[in-house]
Amino acid sequence: MTPGLDLALLLGAAVLLVAVGAVRLSTRLGVPSLLVYLALGVAIGEAGLGIRFDDAELTRTLGFCALIVIIAEGGLTARWSTLRPVLGLAALLSTVGVVVSILVVGLAVHLLLGLDWRLALLYGAVLSSTDAAAVFATLRRLRLPPRLVATLEAESGMNDAPVVLLVVLLSREGVTHPWWYETALVSYELGVGAAVGLAAGVGGRWALRHAALPSAGLYPIAAVGLTVFAYAAGAVLHASGFLAVYVAGVILGNARLPHRQAILGFADGLAWLAQIGLFVLLGLLVTPSRLGSAVLPAVVAGLALVLLARPLSVAASALPFRFGLREQAFLSWAGLRGAVPIVLATIPLSERVPGADRLFDSVFVLVVIFTLLQTGTLAPVARRLRVTAPAEAAEIRVETAPLERMRADLLQVEVPPGSRLAGVHVDELRLPLGASVTLVLRDGVGVVPGPDFRLKTGDSLLIVATAGVRDEAERRLRAVSRRGRLARWFGEYGEDRDG
Repeated sequence: MTPGLDLALLLGAAVLLVAVGAVRLSTRLGVPSLLVYLALGVAIGEAGLGIRFDDAELTRTLGFCALIVIIAEGGLTARWSTLRPVLGLAALLSTVGVVVSILVVGLAVHLLLGLDWRLALLYGAVLSSTDAAAVFATLRRLRLPPRLVATLEAESGMNDAPVVLLVVLLSREGVTHPWWYETALVSYELGVGAAVGLAAGVGGRWALRHAALPSAGLYPIAAVGLTVFAYAAGAVLHASGFLAVYVAGVILGNARLPHRQAILGFADGLAWLAQIGLFVLLGLLVTPSRLGSAVLPAVVAGLALVLLARPLSVAASALPFRFGLREQAFLSWAGLRGAVPIVLATIPLSERVPGADRLFDSVFVLVVIFTLLQTGTLAPVARRLRVTAPAEAAEIRVETAPLERMRADLLQVEVPPGSRLAGVHVDELRLPLGASVTLVLRDGVGVVPGPDFRLKTGDSLLIVATAGVRDEAERRLRAVSRRGRLARWFGEYGEDRDG
């Protein structure tokens, strides 16, 4: 018998089951589930059940492991057709935008809080990285133009590399390099990290297609293993492992692999487990009795970030691109912070940087406050800025062999109030050959529509679209939702518009 192990397993399983159940409850209450996980960690910590945990080094290590899985899932579920047009902006947000954010936040907390320059810049560096878990979990539930979502997702997958490097350099005592050396180092990390991810993704795609593994359950394990291999290979080469895992995930996720739906489902489950474990661990690390004194620096740093740093970094990065003011405003507000800044704050904490305790507490408080504020207001802000896309199709993951053999996806489209899809007949949607409305859910009743079936507000459409025509089908749906049945006469083809 191993009583210690038995008790640990009992507590771990209980926390996991409570966290899974909390997802449904948090959705009903409108509270982000990530905060529920943080609260669970605090509840079992020294202020709750009395479990004392203060190992910042272990937290950083496990936090990085969790982020690998979360970023891998984000890459596997991202669509290349929507990522490709926004890679330039995402790259600038991850480099130029990061530098602007660090300088602005650092200057603000230096002047307003009287912190020394090293600690002030650490505040800016830790807070400059958007969080992949928060972005993936929040934005994919909203009906937004694909390029806005793709920009934020690509940024969150790419900006960890320069931020981690800068936080590590600022945390080490007496290490100084000229600016050109730092720039070259960041460029090397990004370039080699992307190359490693590309090689792992392309090689893994070929191997999975030709491997003929004896069990279907081995394909999801192999796919996730390839993304972890990409991270490790990049890290061994002193490059960006996070960028490598994201690139490898995108390549594998956009390939027609055997048992693709099972791969995506497995990665989704692992990502949920990683999010739960990461946030519970971070909640366990925090000392609640110190949080009261961290509110003021958290609010000062947060306001500097949201009102100054983020808008300026978006504006500077978007200059070469056709992004309107409304889209830039939404990108500024939707730069979500979650577990990543808290994990990054453990780096100076483990290096025993003076003031690191206050930095960690302030970042924890800031993440809680702004996660509540931002995630709860994203949908109203998007509507106010008129960047919503009510006819945007949402992919429904189903493990059905016929769809896989057809190389097809199942999409869901809602007809919200005010949408010009209302009143349109099914044949007026002008869906391409290979896409078809298979079912309409109206007032809780499923109807198989004919060509002359007329859509109403509140309808929910299920559409089967083959891989080759999916993008075209979505463009036509967006066009009709904006212009109605006369979309073609107005020259409307559903492309994303400038703000």
